[in-house]
This record gives sequence, structure tokens and C-alpha cells, in this order.
Amino acid sequence: MEERALGSGGLRVSTLGLGCMGMSEFYGEGDEAESLATIGRALELGVTLLDTADIYGPYTNEELVGRAIRGKRERVVIATKFGIVRSEDPAFRGINGRPDYVRRACEASLKRLGTDRIDLYYQHRVDTDVPIEETVGAMARLVEDGKVRFLGLSEAGPETIRRAHAEHPIAALQTEYSLWSREPEDEILPTLRELGIGFVPYSPLGRGFLTGRFRTVDDLPEDDYPRSSPRFQGENFARNLELVARIEEIARARGCTPAQLALAWVLAQGEDVVPIPGTKRREYLEENVGAVRVELTGDDLVRIGEVAPQGVAAGARYPESAMKALGR
Repeated sequence: MEERALGSGGLRVSTLGLGCMGMSEFYGEGDEAESLATIGRALELGVTLLDTADIYGPYTNEELVGRAIRGKRERVVIATKFGIVRSEDPAFRGINGRPDYVRRACEASLKRLGTDRIDLYYQHRVDTDVPIEETVGAMARLVEDGKVRFLGLSEAGPETIRRAHAEHPIAALQTEYSLWSREPEDEILPTLRELGIGFVPYSPLGRGFLTGRFRTVDDLPEDDYPRSSPRFQGENFARNLELVARIEEIARARGCTPAQLALAWVLAQGEDVVPIPGTKRREYLEENVGAVRVELTGDDLVRIGEVAPQGVAAGARYPESAMKALGR
């Protein structure tokens, strides 16, 4: 697999990364043996970027990734995140960007991952009660101490990105981006390219919806996170199935799966784009990796853009409470 640069500071990763969140939470029952095998297979296929966060589990996903990379650390670029805080209430989500918390969170993640350094450390959500310069300043001190190599932000707005980058170079921004979530094209991507920051789209398969595997809500496990997403509910679900049908038609003509088409489209948006589709199964990992071999023509891109223009998805991408923490 080829590599792409994230930012201008020298961080290079595989063209496609692996999102590990669903191995521990949010997407049905976990299977540790299969998850470990999936990460191992990803490394065999040339995937080097593994994405996790302290809140996934919570905490257990970092431990899982740590076990998976034991003895293979030099082959892996570890990306993890801090900043979203959970409590005993499963529905609670707080945000903490205070400098003292940044260091504590990093030390805890290092221990769970079983490593002495984090390659890419993201602020998971922006804390509007703490100036971004203070949060990024604390992250920069972790770089100075050798505990972190590169810094990232997740779901930050353009002005916050500029202020953060002025404090310390930001290597990558992580935000949802796919055929049904094209909002970053308006302001985020132009800002990143102006500043020389890489782009890491998460949920590039629309939380699995764009694969065509879901025909009714009943196809989702009872505890599957997407059940709480407006795009998977009521009339929105039916309307979004119409988009999937059009994607499936184009995929058949190109001789690939809908998932591969959706990923190939994201990859075609620029050499600074590194999507991290999540999966906990080897069969889907191998299907996703096959997307790097799908070459879309200019005509293909035009047709895909026509069937999936900005705003095509029915429903917001998060419930209202979670939407408030985006783009700040």
C-alpha cells in the first residue's frame, strides 16, 4: 500500500487507516480474538495508521490496540484522542481541554497502549471554556517531552484550526466526511490546504450505511450506535436507501462493491486525505483495502457527484445534543 503525508512535518501513513472504535463499543457485541486478528491482518496488508481514543470502551479500546501491536510497534502509527469525558451515566459526555487534564490523559493513554510515545494525538472535541492556545500549548509540551510526535484536532471549526496551528503545527484534522457528509468541502478543506494540514475522514462509509448492508433498521444490532442517528430513523432511513441504490448502480458498472466505490471517492478528493474506515472483521477490512485499487475516472467522479451532492443525506449526522459540539 502506498503512503500519504499528513501535514508538512514529516508524518507519513498508509493511504487507508483503520478505525478501531467499533471493536470495543457502539457497534454491537465485540469479539476480541477477531478484532486482534483484524488489526494483525491490517498490518499484513500495509495499513499502518490505527485510530483509537481514550473514551472508546471507555479505555478498553486503547488496551486492545496495545495488545494487538505488542512486538510490532515500529510498524504502526498510533493515533489516539483525549478531551471527551464520560461518567457512570452512559449518556453523559463532557469536554475537558484544561492543560493539567491534557497531560494526565496522555500519561494514561500511554500506559494503556503499552508504548512510550503517541504518534498522533488529537483533541477529540474543542472545549469552548478553555482557549485553544492553552490546550494546544499543553499538547505542544508533550511533544517537547517526547511523549507525542504530532498533534491533531477533531471536529474543530476553521477559526479554531487557525489559532491552534499558530500555537503549534497541527498535522491532521479528523472530521466526518463521506458521500453523505460533504460539509467539510465548504470551509474546512480549504482552510486545511491553506495551512498544510492533512485531513483524516472518519465514518467514510456513513457508519456502514453506504455499504448497502442495511435494508431495514432491524438489520442493526439492538445496541448499535447508528440506531440513535437521525439518518437511520423513520423516513430518513428510507430516503437514504435511495442514495445507496444509486451508489450500488455505479459500483456494479465499475466492478467493485458500494463500500469500495465510496472509499475510492474519498481517496480521490486529494493526496492529503487519509480515510479511516472502521471495522472489527477481517472480511470487511480486506474489502475496504481493495478500494485503493479502484481507479475512478473524471466521468465517474462527475456522476458520483451528481447522485451524491452536498446535503443529499436525509437527517443530521448526530443527535441534536452531539451536534452542538461540532465545528467549534
